Amino acid sequence: ENRGSESTVIRRFSTYDSTCQIAQEIAEKIQQQNQYERNGENTIRLTVTIRTLLQNLKDKIALLKDLLLRAVSTHQITQLEGDRRQNLLDELVTRERLLVASFKNEGAEPDLIRSSLMTGGAKRGVPNPWLFEEPEETRGLGFDELRQQQQKIIQEQDAGLDALSSIISRQKQMGKEIGNELDEQNEIIDDLANLVENTDGKLRTETRRVTMVDRKSASC
Repeated sequence: ENRGSESTVIRRFSTYDSTCQIAQEIAEKIQQQNQYERNGENTIRLTVTIRTLLQNLKDKIALLKDLLLRAVSTHQITQLEGDRRQNLLDELVTRERLLVASFKNEGAEPDLIRSSLMTGGAKRGVPNPWLFEEPEETRGLGFDELRQQQQKIIQEQDAGLDALSSIISRQKQMGKEIGNELDEQNEIIDDLANLVENTDGKLRTETRRVTMVDRKSASC
């Protein structure tokens, strides 16, 4: 299971790198196509290549979205890190749209798009931003260390949820006991009411008898 998790992490990072490289390659191909057009050269082969690369870029972005969703839903990364990586994905989607617009000769100049891609995309010697956690304490950690830290966070969250569940269970039990006690008290009150009613009836009967005896005694 640990090997599978680590391979998923490595796959996610390599996918992001390859996606940025594809975006950079498309920008270069589009610029090359524009140069061919200005020189009157044949651009059919470049056009086919660019179309293929654009489709590949689209598929890679979709895969990254799926990997990120799984990582967040299975708590492989924190929500804060998930939001940061979502911003990186949004940037990739924006670059894809710029590339498509440039390929169709819609919108910004190709050189401007290429400059934007080179600035935000993956460069040689520049660390993959997908590799870095936002919190300071996670920077520079390896895959195993990141996984252990994430597992520790999940365990702490589970412990907190267990404690909360225990508190709720105790409160529920207390509520049941209070309800049972109230039921018993109500039964006692009902018994007392019946006893008082019976006693009151007997007292009235005895009072009438004493009155009758008193009247007879007075007559005698």
